[in-house]
Amino acid sequence: MAVIAMWKCDRDGSMFDDKKAADEHDKMLELGEVFARLLQRVIPDVDELKAEEFGLVMARHKEQVMLACKGKIDAMEEVIAGPNNVTKLEVVNQ
Repeated sequence: MAVIAMWKCDRDGSMFDDKKAADEHDKMLELGEVFARLLQRVIPDVDELKAEEFGLVMARHKEQVMLACKGKIDAMEEVIAGPNNVTKLEVVNQ
C-alpha cells in the first residue's frame, strides 16, 4: 500500500498533491480576501459574497491587474470580455 502526501488548504478545503501548488493557491486566496476587504471598505453596502467573488477574480488575474496598474489598461479587457472567465460556481468550488 502506497502512502500519498496531500496538502489541504484550510481556507477552502482544496486538496493538492504538490506543496508548491497548495502554497500558491493559499496565497491567491489570501490576496482575494484582501481585495474583498478593500471593496467592502470602499463600498460598505456591497454583499459579502459579491465582494469575495470580486476579490477572487482580481487575485486569479493578478498579472493582468498589475499590467493595468502599470498603464497597460487593455490587459484587463481579457478579464472583462473573456469567455465566462469566472462564474459564481467556480468561485465557490475553487
